[in-house]
Amino acid sequence: MVVRPSPDQAPGQTLCVDAGYVGWPVRKACRSRNYLVELKSQQQERQAKIDLPGYRPRRWVVERTHSWLNRFRKLLVSFEKTEASYNALLALACALICWRRTITIYG
Repeated sequence: MVVRPSPDQAPGQTLCVDAGYVGWPVRKACRSRNYLVELKSQQQERQAKIDLPGYRPRRWVVERTHSWLNRFRKLLVSFEKTEASYNALLALACALICWRRTITIYG
């Protein structure tokens, strides 16, 4: 098991955010937790992709995954009676997403 270094030892982890997180309260909260904020617009991400070969935008991974989860309409609007059944459906959706990604890589 690897122990995570305390925040005062490391220079800080990078937190990739989009334009929805612009503002002093968010920056203050990130600094108090020792995060280095990386804020790039989608235009800057596109330009970096053109200028730097092999560059991959990092925040789009999260947005893409949320989009994949939104395709499971039963999760989009939760009518489940218990939290356990909702969590089970969420786990099933994530497993199906991983399965589909594995099939495209190895299939």
